[in-house]
Amino acid sequence: MRTALSSCALAARLRAAALSVAAIAGLGGCAIFAPLPTERGQFVEKQDYDQLKPGSMSRADVTALLGSPTAKATFDDNTWFYIGEITAPVPLARDKIEKQQVLVLAFDQGGTLQTVHRLDKSNAHDVAMTQRVTPSPGSDASFMQQLIGNVGRYNPMGLGGDTLGGSGLGSNNGYGHGGAGNTLP
Repeated sequence: MRTALSSCALAARLRAAALSVAAIAGLGGCAIFAPLPTERGQFVEKQDYDQLKPGSMSRADVTALLGSPTAKATFDDNTWFYIGEITAPVPLARDKIEKQQVLVLAFDQGGTLQTVHRLDKSNAHDVAMTQRVTPSPGSDASFMQQLIGNVGRYNPMGLGGDTLGGSGLGSNNGYGHGGAGNTLP
């Protein structure tokens, strides 16, 4: 009798151990498949930033040090932007911005670096989306009105006479009996 109880207790302990191992493995599996933070753009490291010398560096010097800019100002080729950010995925929401950096370089007309501004996440501003609707030209027909209004307008190309894009085959176009090979009278 004593052996029967100990084997039952041993089986219960083994089941509990197996369940705990499965739970730990399941939680560990989440970390394996969890998306990692994503780096986008171009970060300028501190040692590279410290080498930027306004007044003495040309565009070619900056490009050799930092590479090509992420973007240039729309109406001013003398303003360069190096933009980078690290985002972490958040389930069922927008990605969380963990780190953000914008380096703004301004050159004079001769191509010499004049100013360097470094912006980070603390300089960012949230921009709210507007709820207004942009009007579009045309009627405000509902879906059903559009559907009913198009009844009878369907005309596959080439059937029922000369239409835009139709071949004109089989139609009487005024130059003979219709069909291919018609010539002008």
